Amino acid sequence: MDILSIQNLKKSFKDMVAVDGLSLSIGEKEVHGILGPNGAGKSTTINCILGLLEYDSGTVSFEDGKSSKKWSKNIGYVPQDLAIYPELTPTENIQFFCSLYGFKGEELKNRTQRALEFVGLTEVKDKKAGEFSGGMKRRLNMACGIAHSPKLIIMDEPTVGIDPQSRNRILENVRALNEAGATILYTTHYMPEIEEICNKITVIDHGKVIATGTKSDIMSRMGKDTELLIEFSEGKGNIDQFVHQVSEFSDVHHIEQEKWICKIRHPKNIVMIDKIIELTIKNQLSIQNIKNQEPSLEEIFLSLTGKELRDQK
Repeated sequence: MDILSIQNLKKSFKDMVAVDGLSLSIGEKEVHGILGPNGAGKSTTINCILGLLEYDSGTVSFEDGKSSKKWSKNIGYVPQDLAIYPELTPTENIQFFCSLYGFKGEELKNRTQRALEFVGLTEVKDKKAGEFSGGMKRRLNMACGIAHSPKLIIMDEPTVGIDPQSRNRILENVRALNEAGATILYTTHYMPEIEEICNKITVIDHGKVIATGTKSDIMSRMGKDTELLIEFSEGKGNIDQFVHQVSEFSDVHHIEQEKWICKIRHPKNIVMIDKIIELTIKNQLSIQNIKNQEPSLEEIFLSLTGKELRDQK
């Protein structure tokens, strides 16, 4: 069952079309990653989902066709810009945000305690949030967005600008929330995060969905390319000539050279590998290591959009 359905969503600002007929469905209990370069329409789409922006046309509906207004108590939002009060303690922050959903008294106290334990901030629950490290603030930001036990949690760049230990803790929390039954809509420009925690991916650009599905689904639409990673012995043979000759093959889709390492993307077939090995011998190169591998998610993204995801804000 779909917990969120977006159909032909359109939103313009003056002379700019931010979202252009975007359609997307999020299934119950998915961890759905949204990828897109800067200006692709991700933030505008999220604001339309949350009911923070009025859109020009299309529909945004939730479980059983409900509107965002009727279903808002089931949505948790963890924004990229920290939504915490630095002069308040973690306890006070979580209590404030959780109370907005109607919780009070003992129930509010229990939910606050569980949220603190979940993100690992119990020992500092009475310190001012403004004194926290970036990672601790991010964890508090998450706690404030999930204390009311939402069915759908929208996380916008929840790990931006933090240390690896805090990032790992947040990713563990995302998995735990999903295992407990929550559906997660997750945006990030850290490709390893998407590959690690998301079971569905949607790539958007210019306000449109250009690919959606599992990583394997998206790869299959790209022609089932594979990558040949070759590491040559340094100083032996003519690697520049090799790269030039390989790049002239019509069925080689991309080739990268970094010193004595080459990455060649091509259709998955033995004939192509034989051709590349033949050129290796012709150019008197000595192979130190060679392996076939699937393209990374970042390379798939670059192929679909022509843009580096890290160019986004």
